[in-house]
Formats: sequence, structure tokens, C-alpha cells
Amino acid sequence: MSERDVLLVYTSREGQTAKIMACIQDVLEADGAQVTTRRLSDAEESVPDIASFSKVVLAGSIHYGKHEKHLAAFIKAHKAQLEDTTTVFFSVNLTARKPNKNTVDTNPYIKRFLAEVDWQPSVAHVFAGALLYSKYKWSDKMIIRFIMWMTKGNTDTSRDIDYTDWADVRHFAERVSKLH
Repeated sequence: MSERDVLLVYTSREGQTAKIMACIQDVLEADGAQVTTRRLSDAEESVPDIASFSKVVLAGSIHYGKHEKHLAAFIKAHKAQLEDTTTVFFSVNLTARKPNKNTVDTNPYIKRFLAEVDWQPSVAHVFAGALLYSKYKWSDKMIIRFIMWMTKGNTDTSRDIDYTDWADVRHFAERVSKLH
């Protein structure tokens, strides 16, 4: 294992978590890291041996109030290995667009997920996601629009909104790069 080997593992439905992970990968590689990336899906994934990496970054997004089941299953299946290495987890959700819900201590989704998998990463973070009305099928678009109306969010389905703070993503990636 090299001090510079980093494994990135994530789930992403509409692509925002993938974009955030790509930004993090770019920062890590620019800092000299050797990065291996795996996107999890419902199907069995071939993930390299976690013990061969100095750091593991995991990420998932919220859909209808929950992270993907296969992300939780992955963490539970590899929990012992994850506890023996430096680990990072971040959650991507629209609730984090609100100033009082954008930290690990104030975001209900990340708190619930980490309790559900009974795991505590070395570092955790929350990013606001994107409201991608153009990518949702009609029924999801209407449900999400209703949820946004209830939470005083944007209900204009004619446009997408990226709530992600990209400067925060880059700053977080720099922090991850410095972890030992």
C-alpha cells in the first residue's frame, strides 16, 4: 500500500454525486494521489481490496429520504476493513441547501445513515446536491416539486438548479488529500 493510493466508492442517480466525486478525484490526482474509482450499483461490484489503499472515500446521495441500499450493504460488508484505514464519507442531498441543515451535526440524513450502518468515518461532510427537474421522469418530477414546495424550495420545473458549493468541494478535497 502506498501512502498515495486512494479508493473512491460512490452511488449516484442523476449524476451530481458523480460530478462531486470527479472534482475530488481531480484535486487528489493533482496532489499526486493514485486514485481508483468505483461506482456502486444494485449489481455486485468488483471493488479492489480496501486494505491496499491508504484512504477510502465513500459517498452517496439521498432519494426520497434515504441513501442507496447497496451503499449501506457495501459499508456493512467491508466495515472491519474500513475501520482499519482512513475513511471519508460524504452525503449529497437537497436539504443541505439550507444553512441550518448543511453540516454533519445538523443534517438528518447523514446522521441517520451513519447510525444505520453503525460506522464512523475518520471525516464526514455534507454537500447540497442539484435539483435536476430535466432528468426526472414525470411522476418523480411532480413528487419532488411537491416536496420542494413543502420545504420552500424551487418549484419551477422548467430549469435545473445546482446548489453544490464547488469551492467547498475543492476545499474538502484538499483536506482529504492531507489526511493520513
